[in-house]
Amino acid sequence: MEFQNQAILSLGSNQGNRSLNLTSCIDYIHNNIATVVKTSAVYETPAWGFTGDDFYNCAIIVHTHKSPEVLLEALLSAELQAGRIRADVEGYQSRVIDVDIIAYNDEVINSESLIVPHPRMQERNFVLLPLRDVAPQWVHPVLHKSINELIAITPDDSLCKKAGSLNVPLQHTFGGINYIAIEGNIGVGKTTLSGKIAEDFNAKLVLERFADNPFLPKFYKDQNRYAFSLEMSFLADRYHQLSDDLAQFDLFRDFVVADYHIFKSLIFSKVTLSEDEYRLYRKLFDIIYKEMPKPDLYVYLYQNTDRLLEQIKERGRAYEQDIKSEYLEKINRGYLDYLKMQPDLNVLIIDVTDKDFVRNQGDYIWVLNKIKERLQQS
Repeated sequence: MEFQNQAILSLGSNQGNRSLNLTSCIDYIHNNIATVVKTSAVYETPAWGFTGDDFYNCAIIVHTHKSPEVLLEALLSAELQAGRIRADVEGYQSRVIDVDIIAYNDEVINSESLIVPHPRMQERNFVLLPLRDVAPQWVHPVLHKSINELIAITPDDSLCKKAGSLNVPLQHTFGGINYIAIEGNIGVGKTTLSGKIAEDFNAKLVLERFADNPFLPKFYKDQNRYAFSLEMSFLADRYHQLSDDLAQFDLFRDFVVADYHIFKSLIFSKVTLSEDEYRLYRKLFDIIYKEMPKPDLYVYLYQNTDRLLEQIKERGRAYEQDIKSEYLEKINRGYLDYLKMQPDLNVLIIDVTDKDFVRNQGDYIWVLNKIKERLQQS
């Protein structure tokens, strides 16, 4: 499952403080448009296609939910923010900043406003060399040649030398942790946030397998009849999934991020089960919970009931449309009350009622900064 699109951008500057222009533009893109996950070295190259001062060029990889056209529009705004003024004259010109979309997933785009890959990128060392830094396995989707093959046959013989390095804005956000759990009420966006974090930070993603539970649609129609069956099946499945995924060390991933923690079973069962059923369930849960590894950080995304109902309606799962506000309020209270009694669990509660970390890049960065601050305090 892919949660975001991946785009490769080429940046260049030959006016003013070229290095500062690049870093400022990258920071603006990261904080307002798309998540910057990788940066190339800075290359100094002569002006291409006109007489002017030498350029500083680089490439970056970004993750985004934006379509190519929306991304392009946002990047044009970033150029304007950086002080670029497009003169109404033909040909190439000197510029404070220039940002081009070089690749968007593996797509070929040919519209009035955007052509991807750029039709002349294979003729330009200042695009090819930085691109190889960030995507050494990249293959041109039209020419079907690797980046190394394109560099080998390019007609561009201009000097393109390294002139510096760039920092990745995401560095050290999750340094030193092995396991983080993202939790929250139904519809709050915990799965999306977990998926974004996994893609942005090279983490192993563990998603709750609720869609495969045969009791879930039945439960929403007749809670009293199917509550115990549902909660027992969830508990068993969560235990087996987390035990397996957390025990399997992945050499190619930096840490594990899950969109649930095992004790959510206790929260929901407290709300849905009768007193007798809950006592039995609690005995079984306590036996299982002792064996489960605890996350280095437990993040609870809080959202008020009205906003939860809006998001549940928007995502359109048929079996969720009859969920009552009272049920969601009980779940929220159950989580918050339980978390107060967990002194050994490193808990971070983030109120995202007025945030949209899917569509609004600034909100996503705000959430990441909250997590980073808490980890630095731990």
